[in-house]
Parts: sequence; structure tokens; C-alpha cells
Amino acid sequence: MTRLTRDEMRGKAQTVLGLIDPAELGPTLMHEHLIWDITAPAKRDPAATGGPEPSQYWSLLNSHVSDIRNTSQRDRAMAARATAEMVAAGGKTIVELTIGGLVPDPEGLAQVARETGAHVVMGCGHYVHDYQDPANANRTVDSFAREMIDQVQQGAWGTGVRAGIVGEIGCQWPWTDLEKRVLAGAVIAQQETGAALTIHPARHEDHPWMLVEFLRAHGADMTRTIIDHIDRTIFDDDRLFRLADAGVILEWDLFGQENTYYAHSDIDMPNDGMRLRTIRRVIGRGHLEQIVISHDICHTIQFSEFGGHGYAHIQKTVLPHMRKRGYTEAEIDAIMVGNPRRLLTFI
Repeated sequence: MTRLTRDEMRGKAQTVLGLIDPAELGPTLMHEHLIWDITAPAKRDPAATGGPEPSQYWSLLNSHVSDIRNTSQRDRAMAARATAEMVAAGGKTIVELTIGGLVPDPEGLAQVARETGAHVVMGCGHYVHDYQDPANANRTVDSFAREMIDQVQQGAWGTGVRAGIVGEIGCQWPWTDLEKRVLAGAVIAQQETGAALTIHPARHEDHPWMLVEFLRAHGADMTRTIIDHIDRTIFDDDRLFRLADAGVILEWDLFGQENTYYAHSDIDMPNDGMRLRTIRRVIGRGHLEQIVISHDICHTIQFSEFGGHGYAHIQKTVLPHMRKRGYTEAEIDAIMVGNPRRLLTFI
């Protein structure tokens, strides 16, 4: 596949179907998965197909039971149906962050984009340590950087489909040396390609600030670096405002998860109303241009055809609620259109 140059990419956004004018992106979900496998690697079964039983909705939602049909979604047609719902509701772009360790399907994403008319922007890099290929253990920072640069400029995972953003680079707790090398490589890829960088922080309230210190030390562009999953990580204004003041982008990406119970750490998950109140406080401090939102759908039970909220939830439910709660059209446009467009434009 021909390598694109920095000059060819500058000022454009890159979808799985190629470079486009960023003005075409429209309302954008900044953190989703369409085709994935988040099942623990030791428990994966490539033969598993279909979705979970809708009668198990509540138990699956709250992780009281496990079903690999819920944690693995490899059906391109199902992904297309779910994406079409977002388009019908007024959405236009999905940033799809299924990367190394989560079984990415670049050609499947291209098929979804062609069938639905949605713009799909693909991520690149590697997820958390426990999901990474054991062969990564001895790789260098430069090796990871070169891989991600190639994924943006040439093609990802053996295909000619190019990534349009770096990440979601994964971190767990405790933060591992391997993950730090991947992130250091991702910063180099950000610098070399002009792409934005998006990071999955560890499930610890102090880790996002550790990321800020690491990113500063490695020369990252903080204004083009997104800290994901704020809604399951930061629960006090002091930590939240400190992050905002550091200049990073803050991503509330679990909209639609209205249940208190969270399987991965001992927290009470906020609902959408609480998310919007927290975002309002950040806007009140002058940080409107540092906010993006999404659903981070990565369980099949979250698809609407299995009873979940689906990718249209923000368009159909959250945006009307924002208007009821006093958000202006200019604020909504910044969060849904302006901020994503700026971040997805190569510089």
C-alpha cells in the first residue's frame, strides 16, 4: 500500500475509506467499538457466534453472569445494522477503537462504512498489557512507534485500511513497563503523523494525572491528547479541574450505562444526568473545547436489537436532555461536532 506523506494528510481527516474534508464528519461519537473481542484471551472461542439471550439482559449488564457472545462481536452485518441506527438518528461519524489485543477488523469496518454511509475513523496501537501479544514483551519504543506510524500512513493489521487516530492506548493498574513503552511509542506517532492520541487510563483515580506527567515528559501535544473514561475514573472536582487545567481533552464515554454496578472496580457508576452535571461544571471553568462524549459500546447486550441503548442513544436521548438542562446549541455543537472535527484533523 502506498504510504501517505504528512503533507498529504495535513488538514484532512482519515476514515477507513480514505481521506476526507473534516467538514464532512458532522456529529461524532469519539469512542466506540463495532467489531471486537474483549473476552479474556484465555477464554476466547472463535467458533462462538450470535448474540446473548435478551432474557439475561440485567444479569449480563451487571456482570452477574458471563457469556462470550456478549464480549465478542464479530458480525459485520450486525455492526452495520447498529451503525445505521445512529445515522438515522442524525449521527454521522464513529471513532472505532478496537486495536491490538481486541481483534480488530479493518476491512469489516470499511464494509460497515460503505453499507451505512457513516464515516468510520479507526484507531491503532495496543490495548492493556494482559491483552497484548506476548511477542510485544521485548519490543522497543521505536518498534511500537514505527508500527503505529505505518498504521496511520500505510495500513493496519495486514490491510490497506488506514487509522485516523492513535489509540485507545491501554493502561491497567499497576501501570506496566510494557504499557509505558507502547504509550511512549504512541506519542512519537502523534508527533510524526499529526494525529490525535486517545488513552484508556488505568482504573485508579490518580492514574490520569500520572499520564499527564508522562505525556509532558515525552513531549506530547496535550491539546490533542484525550483521556478516556473520565466517568469511571475521576469522582472529585479537584482531580477533574487539575486535568482540565493541564490542557488535555476529557472524554465522558460511557453514556447509556445507567446502572450503578461496575464489574471492574469498586465504584458507583454515574448515570447520564450526573455526567451532564459534571460536564457543566467543567464548561463553567472555561473548558468547553476540551470535552467529547460517546458510549464505548463493547458488549453485544448494549446493541438495541438485544435491548440495549445502542449507538443512537446520544442523538435520540442525551442531546434532548442536554437542551432540557440548559445546554445551548453552541455548546452541543462544540461537544458533538467542533471538538471532534478539530481532533480528527491531521496537523
